[in-house]
Amino acid sequence: MLSHEDLVRRYPLPYIVGDKESPMPVWPIFQQNATENKLVGYVFESIDLAPIPGFAGVPFDLLILLDPQGNFLDVKVLSQHEPVFVDGLGEAPLVAFVNQYKGLSLKQNLKILTGSNGAKTSTAEAAQLDGITKATASVRIINQTILSSALKVARKKLGFAEGRDPELLARIKSDVFEGHTIKELIDSGLIKHITITNADIEKKFSGTNGSRLDEEAIAHPQDTFIEIYMAYVSVPTIGRNLLNETAWKKLLNRLEPEDQAIVFVTKGRYSLISEDFVRGSSSDRIVLMQDKLPIEMRDLNMDLTLKESQGVDLGTLTVFKISGQAGLDPSRPLDFVLPVTRLKGMMFPEKIIQNLNFDFSLASRFYTVPEGDNKTWVAMWLDKRVEIVVLVLGLGILFFSLAMQTKLVADKRRFALFRNIYLLFTLCFIGWFAQGQLSIVNLTGVLQALIAGRSLAFFLYDPMTVILWAFVLVSLVLWGRGTFCGWLCPFGALQEFTAKIGHLLKFPKIRIKPETDRRLKWIKYPILIAILVSAIFSSRITDMIVEVEPFKTAITLNFIRSWPFVLYAAGLLIAGMFVYKFFCRYLCPFGAGLAILGRFRILNWIPRRKECGEPCQTCRHQCTYQSITQDGKIQYDECFQCMDCVIIYASDEKCPPLMLEKKRAKTIQVHSSPAS
Repeated sequence: MLSHEDLVRRYPLPYIVGDKESPMPVWPIFQQNATENKLVGYVFESIDLAPIPGFAGVPFDLLILLDPQGNFLDVKVLSQHEPVFVDGLGEAPLVAFVNQYKGLSLKQNLKILTGSNGAKTSTAEAAQLDGITKATASVRIINQTILSSALKVARKKLGFAEGRDPELLARIKSDVFEGHTIKELIDSGLIKHITITNADIEKKFSGTNGSRLDEEAIAHPQDTFIEIYMAYVSVPTIGRNLLNETAWKKLLNRLEPEDQAIVFVTKGRYSLISEDFVRGSSSDRIVLMQDKLPIEMRDLNMDLTLKESQGVDLGTLTVFKISGQAGLDPSRPLDFVLPVTRLKGMMFPEKIIQNLNFDFSLASRFYTVPEGDNKTWVAMWLDKRVEIVVLVLGLGILFFSLAMQTKLVADKRRFALFRNIYLLFTLCFIGWFAQGQLSIVNLTGVLQALIAGRSLAFFLYDPMTVILWAFVLVSLVLWGRGTFCGWLCPFGALQEFTAKIGHLLKFPKIRIKPETDRRLKWIKYPILIAILVSAIFSSRITDMIVEVEPFKTAITLNFIRSWPFVLYAAGLLIAGMFVYKFFCRYLCPFGAGLAILGRFRILNWIPRRKECGEPCQTCRHQCTYQSITQDGKIQYDECFQCMDCVIIYASDEKCPPLMLEKKRAKTIQVHSSPAS
């Protein structure tokens, strides 16, 4: 969205906006001073690097300015189509949320807290962000967008380690110190000590062209080839016990807060420092690996003085620095590789290389491990685990109840109680609390993401939606549209309860003539088509048309919204007091979509008798959805699975054919009884 001119307006003098780089789409920002232009950082659009779709299927586009140390200098919202922020909560909460990133770092563990009134804390290791109530999943997607795009820039432009998230690295505890002698450090394994003999190295080359080329190794197999002492010297308990106070302070002055330092001392025939080694560079005789990835170690070119030897002769130390941006994790094993080279031949000798390996693991008491990766969808599922368990149990109860509908409707009063309790669960828990209102926005989001060739993984940030959709797809195959519309739609439940209120207030019930009702039910299909077509061509138009659904107003935002939306939602509920489920039957585009998908159901689950429709019309007259035709057939596309007709079918007090059979049975019993 942004051009060079746009950025110049955003960052005027004394800043200088450089040219957009390729292939990494970033602009360098410099600051003028007397002698040189200092690099301030890199500015970029998140959509270029991490186009993660929101729930409208369209990614957020954020402007991010990152300094050379990986700190956020600026985060701005350029564009967004998130339903909850488009004519919902508005952009103000979103802007306030992203503003919190200013001053934070990629190296911090960022945790989002929603609905917490506790004091927010920020340390070098971790920081807390205040989330947005009713937009928890959207906030996670924004957080993932910011961090994913910034990490790509940090890895390519700032030297951050590839494949590692800095915020998830363990941190050395700078305040933990234990007094030990050097011997105690070695004996406890805090200083790694290994000895490799000539026989060991000869065994390494056995079976290769380098075998038996080392005469000294063959002549003196038990002599030392190399003896190594390795110390993780930036750990206070190791460094302060190994170095004298002056050397320890000197070392700390050469290290940035996240840098690490490792000391090597070697004895024997072989050294980690070759004769042509250039101080301040990396040694080709020692390689550090972690999780199979190389980590650069550079010589600090420092002479450090040990404490009194205390009877241990270590010799001269070589200190290597690991940059904080290299991504070394103190909680993971450090794997060291010593490549040993032998030459065979005189003119153009063949190089034969064998690796000596050893590792080192730091005790857990010397580091802190950050909390799990809280920006991904996995964290969202873990945070919502209680709600997920409740939802799964609720859906399980509904599934088995509907599967055993004969027992479910055996007692009319018990069924009415069950249905009212379940609709309360749907409205209060699924809708208002867990924010699990399925919507036409789910379908437009999928459509827009597929058209753009984007992943559908954004759905995973909303576990309630994923689980509900999985259940609804199964129920569509079994029973059709009715399971969701009649049992699991929070707005549908709200309509049902307002209809009950209208009944208590003695509002007149309007039953629309069958032909008019049939025509009105077609209105929702053109609305559905208009929304889906707009999703293909214009996200902005889609944002407006989907407001035909009052779900965002009534369920997501609890009617806390501008008055036209509240008036519209309230008007639909009032209309439902007179015409049963007015919105669901005539206007709901999501219901229209489910009706189409429900055509693939495998069960005609509503039982019928030959008398249904001719002559009996009881169920048709009792059906408040008017989804039974005059000939007794069920229009499953318009059935909301309220079970009223199933209750009638099973009742010998309501179903005329059963009542007639019952009467005949009594008559036969009377006539067949012996005379008294």
